[in-house]
Amino acid sequence: MKIFFTSDCHFDHANIIKFCDRPFKNVTHMNEEMIKRWNSVVTSDDLVYHIGDFAWKNQGKKFEDRLNGTIVHIKGNHDSNNGVKTYITHCIMEFGGVIFYVTHIPPIAEQQGTVESNLIDICNVILCGHVHDDWRWAMIRDKYVINVGCDVWNFQPIQILSILKLIGKIKHGVIL
Repeated sequence: MKIFFTSDCHFDHANIIKFCDRPFKNVTHMNEEMIKRWNSVVTSDDLVYHIGDFAWKNQGKKFEDRLNGTIVHIKGNHDSNNGVKTYITHCIMEFGGVIFYVTHIPPIAEQQGTVESNLIDICNVILCGHVHDDWRWAMIRDKYVINVGCDVWNFQPIQILSILKLIGKIKHGVIL
């Protein structure tokens, strides 16, 4: 079993193509291409954490049924009516000795004194989405923040091992 992360698929959301300058002709082309790319890297035995904004207007289940792997949804700001129920808004995970804070919207630098702020303080890395193609990684409050949004990862999930390698390259100045 491999573990993957992604976010902001926005399946069936036609306007996201224009908003994010996605390279698709129309919403059907986007949906089919993203399903193909997802299934090209994820097998039925894998686990995928989708960190928010999965599908548009109650269409989530129809896409979930066509995607490989077991999907764990972490709620995004557009997930209230997507047809996929989740109560997870954020979580902490550990992989390879790295403690990750996983949330849809990246924290802001000034955020202090909240429960979320305290959770961030005990983590090494933040995984998020929401920012689409604005950046692949950033530093916020002295933490590495990795954007797992599909817009910056060729519209497919990214494996946790690739995330760990990216963090290593950033730490060693290979990627600036």
